[in-house]
Amino acid sequence: MVRLSIRHETLYTYERPVRFAGHRLLVRPRDSHATRVVDAHLTLSPPGQTRWLYDALGNSVCCFMPGGESRTLSIISDLTIERFPASLTRRDVADPQTVTPIYYSAADRAVLAPFIDPVSEDRDGHLLDWLREQVGDPKEPALEFLLRLNRTIRADFDYSARDQGAAQEPGHTVRVGSGTCRDFAWLMVEALRRLGYAARFVTGYLYSPRKAASGMRGAGATHAWCEVFLPELGWTEFDPTNALAESPDLIPVAVTRTPAEAAPVSGAIYGDGGQADLTVHVDVRPVEMIPAAA
Repeated sequence: MVRLSIRHETLYTYERPVRFAGHRLLVRPRDSHATRVVDAHLTLSPPGQTRWLYDALGNSVCCFMPGGESRTLSIISDLTIERFPASLTRRDVADPQTVTPIYYSAADRAVLAPFIDPVSEDRDGHLLDWLREQVGDPKEPALEFLLRLNRTIRADFDYSARDQGAAQEPGHTVRVGSGTCRDFAWLMVEALRRLGYAARFVTGYLYSPRKAASGMRGAGATHAWCEVFLPELGWTEFDPTNALAESPDLIPVAVTRTPAEAAPVSGAIYGDGGQADLTVHVDVRPVEMIPAAA
C-alpha cells in the first residue's frame, strides 16, 4: 500500500470581471479495490454551490456553480489517497488467443459496445496505414501485442507538452509524429477500436518520484492513458506516453469514451472577459505514515 498526497490547482484569469455558468469538475477518484480516498477537500473561489453525483460511467463528478462576479476562477483539489496496485504479472490470457479477431462474450459485448466503435475520422488513411504496420503475427497473444504497441508509441513519437486544447485526431498524430499524453492515449484507443478491442480514455495523475532519472513524461499536470478490456484480465491500463502497463504510478480519476468528456474542469462564462489565461499545476508526493502507538 502507498499513501499519496495530491494537489491539483486550476486557475483561470480574465482581463475583465465575468459571471460564471455551472462547471463540471472531474478531480476526485472513485473508491475501488485499487484506490481508497482517505481525505478530499476542494477550495473554490469565488465560492458557490456544489453538488456531487456519479455519471453514467461511474465517475465522481462535482457540479459547481460559482457565485458573483470575478476576474479569476480558482479550483484547488487536495486529496489523500491510498493505492493498492496489482502488477501485470499474468501473461497467459487464454481468450482471446490472437490479435484479430478479438473475442468477447455476448454478455460482455452488450456492455462494451460503446467502447468498441471508433469515434474519430481517418479520411486520409494515415491511422489505418500506420496500424497495419503494427499488426504482426496473427498468432501473437493479445496482451503481447498491446504491450508492444504501447512501447512502439513511446519509442516512435516525440513528446510535446501542451496544457490547453483538444486532443489531436489520431491520424494527425501519426502524420506529424508528435503529441502530448492525451494525443498518444487517444491514438492507442482509436487504433485498438479499429481492431475490435474495447478501449476507453482515462484521465488522472502520474506519480513520478524518479522522473528526472527515468525520463517519465507527463508529470506536473493531469495525465491521460488508455484502458483495454481483456477477457480474464478485465480493464487493463496502458500508458503509451511512458510505456507503462498496470503501473502503480498511474492514478485514475475518470474514464470516458472520448477525450472531450474527460476534461478535469469544464464550464462557461457570461460576459466579455477579454484575454483569458489558464494555469494548471499538479503535485503528487508520498505521505509519511505515522506508526500507531503501542
